[in-house]
Amino acid sequence: MAATPGDRRTPARRPGRPSRSGPAAARRPERKRAERERVATVARVRAEERHRSRLTGRAAILVLVLAVLAVSYASSLRAYLQQRDKLDSLEAVIAEKEASIRELEREAERGKDPAFLTQEARKFGYVWPGETPFSVIDENGEPLTEAELDDPSSVGEEQEAAAWYDGVWQSVKLAGHPPTKIPPQPEKRIVGTEDE
Repeated sequence: MAATPGDRRTPARRPGRPSRSGPAAARRPERKRAERERVATVARVRAEERHRSRLTGRAAILVLVLAVLAVSYASSLRAYLQQRDKLDSLEAVIAEKEASIRELEREAERGKDPAFLTQEARKFGYVWPGETPFSVIDENGEPLTEAELDDPSSVGEEQEAAAWYDGVWQSVKLAGHPPTKIPPQPEKRIVGTEDE
């Protein structure tokens, strides 16, 4: 007997389980296909990563060329920096020499000034004609330096000021006994004196 559409038996459905017929059953092969595609894509990506991580011959040559370039540039850079340091030190020496030249030029300009020349000549003991030079000497007969003359404590020991009556008494003693011996005149002539 042929089954008629009304006679068909349908299996009993279990609760919580989807039916195998209908739109859900049609989606199942799509899910399986999508899952297979996802697994295949993951496997392909992993294979590409493994393939990429390997060092190929071209990559090795590229790395070697870059290393040679880096070494050559590093040596050139080192030479450049050394030359730059030397140039800086030479510029400092030049600046120092130029400052020295300016100082010497100022000194030469001062040498043209008559007041400066007079001052320098007096340091060496020269005087103008008609002037009398004096030299301060210490107890040993040596002339005192400018530093010693500037410092009053180094010139000599301070003596107590004598009372006025001591000075008068010395004058009375000298008046009663005048010196009989006159000191001789110096043998050297002093330039700029009236005896010339």
